[in-house]
Amino acid sequence: MARVLAYTSPAKGHLFPLIPILDELAGRGHRIAVRTLASEVPLMRDLGFAADPIDHRVESIELQDWRVRNPQKALAASVRAFVERAPFDARDLERAVYEEQADVVLVDINSWGALAAAEKWGGPWAALCPYPLALGSRDVPPFGPGLAPGRGPLGALRDGLLRPIVHGALQRQMLPPLNGVRQNLGLAALTSFDEMFGRAPLLISTTAEPFEYHRNDWPDNVLMVGPCEWDPPAETPDWISDLDRPLVLVTTSSEFQDDGRLVEVALQALAEEPYEVVATVPSAHVPSEIPDNARVETFLPHAALLDRAVCAVTHGGMGATQKALAHGVPVCAVPFGRDQPEVARRLQISGAGTRLPARRLSPGRLRAKVTEAIGLRDGAARVAAGFRNAGGPSAAASAIENRLLLATS
Repeated sequence: MARVLAYTSPAKGHLFPLIPILDELAGRGHRIAVRTLASEVPLMRDLGFAADPIDHRVESIELQDWRVRNPQKALAASVRAFVERAPFDARDLERAVYEEQADVVLVDINSWGALAAAEKWGGPWAALCPYPLALGSRDVPPFGPGLAPGRGPLGALRDGLLRPIVHGALQRQMLPPLNGVRQNLGLAALTSFDEMFGRAPLLISTTAEPFEYHRNDWPDNVLMVGPCEWDPPAETPDWISDLDRPLVLVTTSSEFQDDGRLVEVALQALAEEPYEVVATVPSAHVPSEIPDNARVETFLPHAALLDRAVCAVTHGGMGATQKALAHGVPVCAVPFGRDQPEVARRLQISGAGTRLPARRLSPGRLRAKVTEAIGLRDGAARVAAGFRNAGGPSAAASAIENRLLLATS
């Protein structure tokens, strides 16, 4: 039995995909300890894990990317937050490893200081990435803007010209302060963003082909296991079984992003359509006007809804989008920022759904994109099969045991 320590950034969208992996490891006899958002500590303890909050200073540094609409500036705002958190989550992980006497450590990919601290620790550790990996590759466009994959020599030329422009500014912003944290830990400086992803002996990515782009140059430490979906325990409302028309699920971000406009427009767009519309708004406000064919809730477990859904309308978040696809439900994605342009583009390229940039959001356009997405159920089924074949939490747990624990025993 190993003592497993999991450390997350302050985001439910990064904690929840980790839980099925921890459940699988616990079922195999390992002891689980979690450091995560203070609000989720009671839930983690209810699940049988030892749990404590991350340093309050990490949680106090909130994402401000929603304040700007330019995608590159929004991405830069996210980088600033991760960099500002890094000195605190580095020391926090060091303290947690000592207190838990950890045998293996799992670190959220957005906890940049904790990644460095795990590397310094030197024991077996893995990073977990619940969004498209931002690794550079000759086979895909530079990460961030959500560009379609290039084709032929012209596509390769485009990507080659754009990479230093797209990534250069972010690296100049990220590397000096992060290397300061690494220097304090006695680690060598990073020379590129990609280099950070190569430090973990194992990098678990919760996606899989054909949703993720095919690459011929994946590093050896990357393992794609498909989405590890999980919903907090909740009663399934009786009214769900009474729905007698095709269901469209609409959902917004679990972290505040000022994306409530998506629900308002979706309710308008689908008010006269032959669907039941159910919207969940975990971090947005409930609209004042709700059509007769719609219901809006702060939270509902999505699994029960997806079993009846013909389409999901999402903000392009990886969790909500992949959860729908894992159920074979096509998606209409309206990306607002963060990794969402990349998720939405992968959705379109995989033939499992449609994309509508937030700047073009209107009732008429959204209605047309939902109708188009509903016709892509075969594409969603192909993606769902790819996810199943990747192995999910069982594949992740086996890699942790075989590639980390057994390798160091």
